[in-house]
Amino acid sequence: MEKVIDIEDRIPTLKKRRKKRTNRKFIVLILLFFIVLAVLLYFQSPYSKINKITVNGAQLADAQYYVQASTLAPGKSMWGFKVEDVEKSLLKDKWVKDAHVKRDWLQGVTIEIKEWKKVAYLAGDGTYYPLLENGERFEQAGDDIPIDAPVFIGIAGEKTIKKLVKQLAQLKPEVLALISQININSDGSNPNAVKLYMNDGYEVRAVIQTLAEKLNHYPSLVAQIPNLEKGVIDLEVGSYYKSFNDEYNQESIDLEGDAANQEVKKDEQQEKE
Repeated sequence: MEKVIDIEDRIPTLKKRRKKRTNRKFIVLILLFFIVLAVLLYFQSPYSKINKITVNGAQLADAQYYVQASTLAPGKSMWGFKVEDVEKSLLKDKWVKDAHVKRDWLQGVTIEIKEWKKVAYLAGDGTYYPLLENGERFEQAGDDIPIDAPVFIGIAGEKTIKKLVKQLAQLKPEVLALISQININSDGSNPNAVKLYMNDGYEVRAVIQTLAEKLNHYPSLVAQIPNLEKGVIDLEVGSYYKSFNDEYNQESIDLEGDAANQEVKKDEQQEKE
């Protein structure tokens, strides 16, 4: 025989369940209310505004320039901009290679700038324009004679300049740092001939197309010169050296031949051992 539960006995249980559900709904609504209120208060408070903008990697242009280019400013909303849009604005400058923007908790924004490397300067009208490894010219010129990269003297023509810059960008940093000045060395027969004045006192003659390939061996070529006497290293065809005293004489030292002879002697010595 089934036990019959009186409806009056079930009513308190139903009431308790109903009350629990009501309480849970009420608590959820209260929590949602406070969350929305907190969000509204946050966006109305100074804590949702940019307080500090940090720029890292600025060398060609100063940090303030990049802040202005980003369109960000202290006091603007931390959430009123898209990171992608700011990065696109920064990449519009031809000397900027890469740009990253991130929000720093709570009120900071960091801009990471990577600029194209400066490989030379172009002299003109008493000023010096930095030339970048991507072949572009940085338009903000300076009056002081630069010492941190070679200076182009008398080199004209956008194509020629870009070809030469491309070669310099392929040089080892220690070799690039040795170049003081680059002049056109054309007599009409080869418009790509150049003359390089080195910081260690030597003069190098080369052609633009093979400049990087040959000049990267510059330290080892200089090491073969007797008594390290200053002179001209000709890399236009082969590798030859003449001291400044013998500049107009016919005699010269074949550096490639000397290097080959040294390798042969080294091999013979190893065979004897």
